[in-house]
Amino acid sequence: MWMYIAALVVLYYVVRWYRELERVPDRGSKYVYITGCDSGFGNLLARHLDKCGFCVVAACFTEKGEEELKKSCSNRLSTVHLDVTKTESVDKAVAFIKNLVGQKGLWAVVNNAGVSVPAGCCDWMTLQDYKSMMEVNLDGVIGVTLSVLPLIKKARGRVVNVASVFGRISPVGGPYCVSKYGVEAFTDSLRRGLHPFGVKVLCIEPGFFKTSVTDTNLLISNVKKLWEKLPKETKEEYGDDYISKVEKVMEERFSKMPDSDLMKVVSCMEHAVSAVHPRTRYSPGWDAKFFWLPLSYAPTWFSDYLLLKDNVKPAKSVI
Repeated sequence: MWMYIAALVVLYYVVRWYRELERVPDRGSKYVYITGCDSGFGNLLARHLDKCGFCVVAACFTEKGEEELKKSCSNRLSTVHLDVTKTESVDKAVAFIKNLVGQKGLWAVVNNAGVSVPAGCCDWMTLQDYKSMMEVNLDGVIGVTLSVLPLIKKARGRVVNVASVFGRISPVGGPYCVSKYGVEAFTDSLRRGLHPFGVKVLCIEPGFFKTSVTDTNLLISNVKKLWEKLPKETKEEYGDDYISKVEKVMEERFSKMPDSDLMKVVSCMEHAVSAVHPRTRYSPGWDAKFFWLPLSYAPTWFSDYLLLKDNVKPAKSVI
């Protein structure tokens, strides 16, 4: 019996692998709009899709990002300035894209822009801390997507949202996980809503990768800034040496966790854009596949135990 089950599992993966090999034709006439192209996944994806023959519209936050992309890509790539938190900026980008794509419509939008700070203990945060990140990581995704939906429908194209494994489980405090859970929810509802129009909505859930979002120095600096703003009573609860202990843990453990091979994520993004039969969800990174996602399905008491056992405890901890 077990041999039959194993054979069926192997057959399933072989058939899926073969089915996913097919790519969409006529790439030279298909436009892909990517946000957050100054660096990291977005920058690498823009270059990669340009080499694959797509017409790329790379949205950058800085002029430097735009200039560097133009120098390294073909004339099929266009750049546009975009601040996903500003409605007027989103509208200007859409106007530019409409003139570019004409009656063809927009084949795909890849919502990649995101930030990772502020990040820290929930009781260190203010409502504004949550709002500032949600504006980029969640509101930005929703705003950009809604702005181009008519063009996506026209092309019967696809929406690719970059969430995170932290949209499945919350090992850290602050707004990051909240924003990524929101992206997951938006993606699910959008996928079902746009199904009748032949539009595919896909989600990328990366594990830890070495980008500006996971930069250890940036995260440590952020924690220190939050600490300085805390009231005296809260600092006393955590203890004067709490920050130094957290910094040590981050330098010893967290700095070693990110995977430097960004192509693992970019390959998933490219497949979501170019495959005739893309997957609904992609989980690039061994940590995502074999730790974070399985842990998200584990009983709460078990995941809590694993995530809390090595945490730095506050000075006035009662446990």
